[in-house]
Amino acid sequence: ETPEDYIDAIQEAVKREHIAALYGLPKTGDDSWNSSEELLEKIAVKCGRLLKGGEPCLRSAAIYIINDYQRGRLPHYVAPPELKDDEEEKSKPKAETAEIEGVELDRQNLENITRSKEVEESKGVAANENGDDVEGEDDGGDGSSDSEEEAEAPASIAVGAGDWD
Repeated sequence: ETPEDYIDAIQEAVKREHIAALYGLPKTGDDSWNSSEELLEKIAVKCGRLLKGGEPCLRSAAIYIINDYQRGRLPHYVAPPELKDDEEEKSKPKAETAEIEGVELDRQNLENITRSKEVEESKGVAANENGDDVEGEDDGGDGSSDSEEEAEAPASIAVGAGDWD
């Protein structure tokens, strides 16, 4: 029934910087707060929640803070359990490869793999003096390329007789 009792728990969940920024209070120094009661007094005066005689209303200030907390204006973060587990796993050294029981790993040396000459010729790739692969060169020696052969399609194909009645 007393909302002032919940302010300590909210202060533990929310960082001091967020409270200070939302209500326009200094987070450190002489004008800052040291207890939840001081915080309620400062917020009540700042927001104009006063009783008769100019005394701060701690109850309405506490309700104001609780509403801001519930509505998300006071950000509070709780790491999910999965994230905590992930952080623990990151601290452990990782293996380079996955290990599966009953399966032996064969190391492959991929630096010694070369293309066979037959594959190069079938794809139209030949190596120049530097050893670089160059596409479009033909080792046939006839001076023609694949694109020229495709361009020489027979031109005598007749589509129709030409009489469109």
